Amino acid sequence: MITKRGSAGNVIAATCSFFIPGLGQLTQGRLFTAAFHLILGGIMWAVSFGTLGWVIHLWSCYSAAVWRAD
Repeated sequence: MITKRGSAGNVIAATCSFFIPGLGQLTQGRLFTAAFHLILGGIMWAVSFGTLGWVIHLWSCYSAAVWRAD
């Protein structure tokens, strides 16, 4: 799916990443980035008892929202 910054596809991807970090990147076809966000999110949720997990969630949402396929 080719999307532009701020498109409906990016909004859907950002929403997906809010629930599961990396899911939005996966819907955009960015497999390595999706795996990175998912693994890092899981580690941060486990290690910091949720504090840094939210940071990864928000970073994942932002990353999905502003991604542009060039």
